[in-house]
Amino acid sequence: MVEIARLTHEAGAYFYADGANFNAIVGRVRPGDLGVDAMHINLHKTFSTPHGGGGPGAGPVVLSEALAPFAPAPWVVSDGQGGFRLEERETGEAAQAFGRMCVFHGQMGMYVRALSYMLSHGSDGLRQVAEDAVLNANYLKARLETEMTAAFPEGPCMHEALFDDRWLDGTGITTLDVAKALIDEGFHPMTMYFPLVVRGAMLIEPTETEPRAELDRFAEALLALARAAKAGELERFKGAPYHAPLRRLDETRAARQPKLRWRPDTPTALAAE
Repeated sequence: MVEIARLTHEAGAYFYADGANFNAIVGRVRPGDLGVDAMHINLHKTFSTPHGGGGPGAGPVVLSEALAPFAPAPWVVSDGQGGFRLEERETGEAAQAFGRMCVFHGQMGMYVRALSYMLSHGSDGLRQVAEDAVLNANYLKARLETEMTAAFPEGPCMHEALFDDRWLDGTGITTLDVAKALIDEGFHPMTMYFPLVVRGAMLIEPTETEPRAELDRFAEALLALARAAKAGELERFKGAPYHAPLRRLDETRAARQPKLRWRPDTPTALAAE
């Protein structure tokens, strides 16, 4: 990565890094030391905000010294006496800012929780966060690859255990079917079909917060489903979920033709009526 950054800078460009995978290296690596000029830091996964369920996937964007002068206003500037002030426009210390940010800044509660999480862990605790996240992912990879096919079997993974759908060949069952069946086992499904370069991808990110007992419970459920799939138990998968409030939805249509306003089938009478 350092060499990529060097070549990028040599060509007169800047180096942007995706911070979505920061919980694999937080407390262990400083991206600026690697030559990164800009990076968004996802507060979800890394700093305690739940991942999935529609987000919210947000977080601060950090800049190197080369790009910092162009960060958009408003700036929070120290007054040198323990206080702070806002530079609202492209003036003063923010004279080179490329403009003023006027859009929604994100969920304030997320930032407060993330800061509290960092302060409660400290630098040594954040380092352990990365170590535990990677350990948990590798533990699941080792347990699940006895029945499932790891997309990259050689060597350890980082904080994500990635499987493809080769283990489902000939069963008539898809990645989506497995995800729906997991709901009946009491688990929110893993990330499906991502990354796009892996066929039928199943991306499992246990994070640092899961104890071994919970990892084992998840692994046993998924291993049992894998054995059931290979045994030809099609209906267990094709009709799943059986125990959820809603059965299988037309997710493609929901994404392309979303209903943004709910209307009851029959009008509800008001108290005054």
